[in-house]
Amino acid sequence: MSNLTERSALISVFNKDGIEKIARKLVDLKIKIISTGGTEKYLNSRGIKTEKVENLTNYPSIFGGRVKTLHPKIHGGILAKRNDEEHKKDIEANDLELIDLVVVNLYPFKKTIEM
Repeated sequence: MSNLTERSALISVFNKDGIEKIARKLVDLKIKIISTGGTEKYLNSRGIKTEKVENLTNYPSIFGGRVKTLHPKIHGGILAKRNDEEHKKDIEANDLELIDLVVVNLYPFKKTIEM
């Protein structure tokens, strides 16, 4: 069952500079962290507990990690309006976990396609 009051953040970063400090502050604020592959491993190795995106979506990361957060369980959790009665019904019907904050940076596209 969904929890409309628990706060959570999705963290998925290529460049991890400074992310540990941000994550620790979120933990101090009692905000649950959901993260993707490399970010999850990085944070966990530093003692910061996270939930894997794959556990939330019940779907693996594919295409070498290029597709992992493109899923209704993630986007629904980000886009749902907590005060909208129809959205509340959809949240419950689809057992969505709401996401309050998204922390991302993108991998260097140009460098990646040149490889």
